[in-house]
Amino acid sequence: MAVQNPLNDQQLQLARSTILQGGVIAYPTEAVWGLGCDPWNLQAVTRILELKNRPVEKGLILVAASVEQVRFLLDPLPEELQQAALSQWPGPVTCLLPDVNKQIPEWVRGSHSSIAVRVSEHPVVKALCEGAGMPLVSTSCNPAGQDPARDAQQVRDYFDDRLDQIVPGALGGNRKPSRIIDIVSGEQLR
Repeated sequence: MAVQNPLNDQQLQLARSTILQGGVIAYPTEAVWGLGCDPWNLQAVTRILELKNRPVEKGLILVAASVEQVRFLLDPLPEELQQAALSQWPGPVTCLLPDVNKQIPEWVRGSHSSIAVRVSEHPVVKALCEGAGMPLVSTSCNPAGQDPARDAQQVRDYFDDRLDQIVPGALGGNRKPSRIIDIVSGEQLR
């Protein structure tokens, strides 16, 4: 299903340059607002962890616009594990993929040997990942212990001027955060 990019060129260009310069953005996802950044930028990821008061050991989710953006994580896996992930995407399902070649930094992976990955259908998420040319960190937009933000005003209430950009847009139709499935065990963790 082709989805129109709801962002105008100026909004998308601003988000792209913010991400590529190590900034932290808030943006709408399928169910809640998310915080995002370049996963390979330690300073940006550290800012997100500090904003959320989240320990690095917990790890973070990567979100991508397409399977091609995370192909480097799938290719080292056996065919049956690749197919298990591909059967869930695109959509609101996060798959735990073994990071066989340790391609994702430990500040994103946390204390885990797997990385949580979602290929999104949300038009804003897709536009941001395509614009940045990479998967992005995606974690719920809230301090630890608080409910995830469900609108831009709640994002501002939580983080005020500590974000580099709040990307406009609407949440998708999901009421709950994405399901998380371990593709090795098949277990649903959330």
